[in-house]
Amino acid sequence: MSAGADQRPDLVIRSRRAVLPSGEGPATVAVRDGRIVAVHPHDTGHDTGRDADPYAGLDVAERVDLGDVALLPGLVDTHVHVNEPGRTHWEGFATATRAAAAGGVTTIVDMPLNSLPPTVNADALAVKRRAAAGQCAVDVAFWGGAIPGNIGELRALHEAGVRGFKCFLSPSGVEEFPPLDTAGLRAAMEEIASFDGLLIVHAEDPALLADPSGPGYAEFLGSRPGEAERRAVERVAELAGETGVRAHILHVSSALCLEPLARAVREGVRLSAETCPHYLTLTAEEVPEGATRFKCCPPIRSAANRDELWRGLADGVLGCVVSDHSPSTPDLKVPDFAAAWGGISSLQVGLTAVWTEAARRGHGLDDVVRWMAGNPAALAGLRGKGAIAVGGDADLVAFDADAVHTVDAAALHHRNPVTPYHGRTLRGEVRTTWLRGREVGKEPRGTLL
Repeated sequence: MSAGADQRPDLVIRSRRAVLPSGEGPATVAVRDGRIVAVHPHDTGHDTGRDADPYAGLDVAERVDLGDVALLPGLVDTHVHVNEPGRTHWEGFATATRAAAAGGVTTIVDMPLNSLPPTVNADALAVKRRAAAGQCAVDVAFWGGAIPGNIGELRALHEAGVRGFKCFLSPSGVEEFPPLDTAGLRAAMEEIASFDGLLIVHAEDPALLADPSGPGYAEFLGSRPGEAERRAVERVAELAGETGVRAHILHVSSALCLEPLARAVREGVRLSAETCPHYLTLTAEEVPEGATRFKCCPPIRSAANRDELWRGLADGVLGCVVSDHSPSTPDLKVPDFAAAWGGISSLQVGLTAVWTEAARRGHGLDDVVRWMAGNPAALAGLRGKGAIAVGGDADLVAFDADAVHTVDAAALHHRNPVTPYHGRTLRGEVRTTWLRGREVGKEPRGTLL
């Protein structure tokens, strides 16, 4: 594949394990002015060896030969709570995007809540963009919010560039971002469908949620049953079918959701769904007493449930794996599951966590790239992202898929060193991350999309 001989590259990267849309294999990727201008398969056999370089003899500013280190497209994480402005002491654009780059993520989409003001109108989006400007190590896009009373703001937010609209069906945990009831959900869907936008939904039925009966993890898990997720997914599917809106279910933790999701798609409903690294790699059985770094909503469930989520990924019912990176300050993670803040910080370790478990289950790097790069980019309409393809942004990752490392929370880049992955041995390490053909370093060169 080539863009023509006049496109002399300024960067050439070679790898025996390049993950392309066609699959994993040896390739040479040529970059000029931040975009991929050519992708050449290369022969690693004894006859031609690695000397079959289409750019041999050309004056190329930078050449990188990764050998057996894999070359991936930069990951796209469409579920990140940056929290700035307003709660920057929880997380901010500078720290979140550095963590993203270190984890092989080159584009994030920021959630509309937990910042002050929340992104529920065009003025609030402008405030957030000003807060992010000049701080970002990777590219950043934004979700808007759909809350009671802001239906009239949604079209203007869409025209201002948000990738879609998040809503909650149950309390969000912050009073400035209240949930939608059924009538409000229908109204939001009708408005968003009128301009062919996207609605993304935190789907738990509040009627089936309860306050935990004690401070332990078992009581917390029992207070947010999988049936609450299933019931909410069924409601979203029904209303999406009636209104024609494009809808997406966030952070599926319960395998009970798989059947109604698959049924809705068979019936022609424009519905998709995601899950998260913690639901695919952690289990309720392993949560230590008082270890509220494992608390999130919806919760981490049983090992058997985890196995079913992997089946949902393999079957395509779940299309995306994204972090739901939702940090807080350590003082909010009190050793009481009923009282602690719910949120997991995994932006930097998501790739290695998922690859560790995926490889164990027989999946390849091409599967992981589809779930964590290509499909999230498509969901958010991020053209030129999520694939190593001619014309796309040269967002690339050198990933040593066979390396092993132990997670040290203190060495992670997000603002507060709290993560359930601390001390966990994972497979794979990010060696280098390139954003539009330039290695990510200390200078923040991310673009606000």
